[in-house]
Amino acid sequence: MAPSLNDDSPPSTIGQAFTENNLQPFFVLQKGPSRKSDRKSSGTGRTRRFDLSSASPKNSANIEDEKEDENMNLRMEAFEFVWSKIESTIKDVLRVINTNVFSEIQTWVHQSFDTIRSLGTPEFPEATQSFPIITDANSKRLFTGLVLTKNMEFVDDLLTFEELGKHLKYQGCHVANLSSLDFTAKNGVGGCLRSLLRQFLMSSLDPADISILASWYREENCNNPVVVIIDDIERCCGSVLSDFILMLSEWVIKIPVILIMGVATTLDAPRNILPSNALRCLCPFEFTLGTPAERMDAVVEAVLVKPCSGFIIGHKVAVFMRNYFVSQDGTLTSFIRALKIACTQHFYTEPLSVILLEFASEEDNLVFEIERHGLSPEVIWKHVFEFPSCQRVKLNKLTSESLAHAFSELKRLQNQWRAVVLCLYVTGKGEKVRLLDLFCEAIDPESYNQGEFDTNMKAEKDPVLSSSQIKGHVICKAVRLVRDLSTAQLGKLLKMWENLTVGIHEINGKVKELLSLLNVEDGKSSKKDLTVTPRRHTSRIQLNIEKDSKSLSDKAANLIECMVRDYMHPTECIPFHEIFCFKDVDKLQLALIGDPRRGIQVDLLEFQKLLCCRCCTSSSNALLPSMHDTSIMYKLAQEHGDLINLHDWYQSFKSIVLCPNSKRKPRQSPLPKKRKGIKEAESQSEASIQARFCRAVTELQITGLLRMPSKRRPDFAQRVAFGL
Repeated sequence: MAPSLNDDSPPSTIGQAFTENNLQPFFVLQKGPSRKSDRKSSGTGRTRRFDLSSASPKNSANIEDEKEDENMNLRMEAFEFVWSKIESTIKDVLRVINTNVFSEIQTWVHQSFDTIRSLGTPEFPEATQSFPIITDANSKRLFTGLVLTKNMEFVDDLLTFEELGKHLKYQGCHVANLSSLDFTAKNGVGGCLRSLLRQFLMSSLDPADISILASWYREENCNNPVVVIIDDIERCCGSVLSDFILMLSEWVIKIPVILIMGVATTLDAPRNILPSNALRCLCPFEFTLGTPAERMDAVVEAVLVKPCSGFIIGHKVAVFMRNYFVSQDGTLTSFIRALKIACTQHFYTEPLSVILLEFASEEDNLVFEIERHGLSPEVIWKHVFEFPSCQRVKLNKLTSESLAHAFSELKRLQNQWRAVVLCLYVTGKGEKVRLLDLFCEAIDPESYNQGEFDTNMKAEKDPVLSSSQIKGHVICKAVRLVRDLSTAQLGKLLKMWENLTVGIHEINGKVKELLSLLNVEDGKSSKKDLTVTPRRHTSRIQLNIEKDSKSLSDKAANLIECMVRDYMHPTECIPFHEIFCFKDVDKLQLALIGDPRRGIQVDLLEFQKLLCCRCCTSSSNALLPSMHDTSIMYKLAQEHGDLINLHDWYQSFKSIVLCPNSKRKPRQSPLPKKRKGIKEAESQSEASIQARFCRAVTELQITGLLRMPSKRRPDFAQRVAFGL
């Protein structure tokens, strides 16, 4: 049981209490109604507060609405700032990942350009003629870079090839980016040429002629290579791409074109798409980008582990996003979209999420910043007492100082958690330990509260229990790897731990102590190597060295166990984490995956909100003939169980859709011809009702709410969906 915080307890008791306790696709945050005077910037604006003083009964509703609108505007501004910081961080991370590959491609482009130039440069009259130069077959080969992306979806590669184009332009190349949409059978090779002319000449010419591009290059730009980037050749029309390659090969002397083509699956893809005559024109070179898992780990480290914006996600949300990433074939774009939806929903639902603006700007004086953004301590206290994390530690009274100290304590614990997670990651990185899996395990509050981390690491020491009790635990796998390291590998690992724990004095001191002990042991072993010893003692000395190495590895493993046990506190175990952490996995799942059947049911039951008809706007549940047929049928189906008698269902439908006047028995006409016309009209009305009934039943079947009658029971239909 956590100790309660009474009035006399200092602010530090919050940390002590914690230590002892151990498809709608997006929610759009819209701006509220415009105010008479625009708000100034936060740095120079006037301080605004939510006044909790009692208002008059007449104006209390308006005041509450104004407060809500103002708070929503503040949250919207905070969301835009936080997400822009996350988005820019992701772009920077992906750019850094591709830096080495981009440099290799740049070097290869200039080498290929020099090779083309060595074959000879045509004179100006010859270069500007409207036909290619006749040369041997070797002079018609196109230098082609095949960039293996290893992605099943090309959406992740759009930004990559865009950044590659910018990188090559910065190095002096003429670059044109073509997509698979340019290589369609409808547009033909002329569509590709028009796209090239539009990007190089900044104008669209019709008809498109490659000789225009040759004249442009010779007149103004003959000293730099021309690079054409195709993002995904596997989505291109093979015949159009083949004609495009053959055309460029004929003009390669006049226009030194270098192709860069993205390949998603294997490097053998061009052989499956292009004919042999086009393949003979290519001189391929291979480049490989980072795998989707490597990009994912880099994004997780920069956005979710390291301090980026202050926004974090809970354990269940992280597990769902990991599974969603895997189910989407490792598409990083889908993960980023899920993260944005989670961030949007957090700011939409959490009134105090505006405080994230202070964490994103890395300000220490949180009380001053909070007041400047319109949140008085009274408003925070009222909302904070409703947090489950604060109810667990029994907060009785808060002051501005204790609130600021609580936020500082949260930051301190997050920094410790972050350092331990990164130490575990660098330990298991060589053995393909994924940071996303480690992150999901490290933020699990249930495992921490139940002491599963400590139990699993103790079981890991027992070879009998290892295989059964710790199977699949990433943290225990990293600890086990430490025990198997050699002295040299352990020294490198400890130096990385030392760099990662800078600023965390509790951990950094222990790492330095172990590192100094390792240096002492290395010095002793080197002296023993220089000392001349008899042969019979050599094996004994070697055995002692191995024992010393094993002892140091065990000490390092014990250190990482201590770090996990004492300093890796999941965020969901820290008071006030609800302000910064999004945990509602159901809302995120509904936004990403959706529930179409439930949406159809709601639309059928509340159709008047969509149709906006005057006759059905009443709140009564009575069925009217003016209602939509499918809505009438679905509401009638609610009165039945699993099986619906078709005859009874039809009679109920008929009684509703028939007008009251039509239910009256028509007067007998004395003329036989008139009586015959009335009977025909009645039979025709009956046929139209049956047709409407059949159409409504079919629509319910198509939407998955009804199963049609079977041969065994042809007079009954079966309901599939029940309730909402």
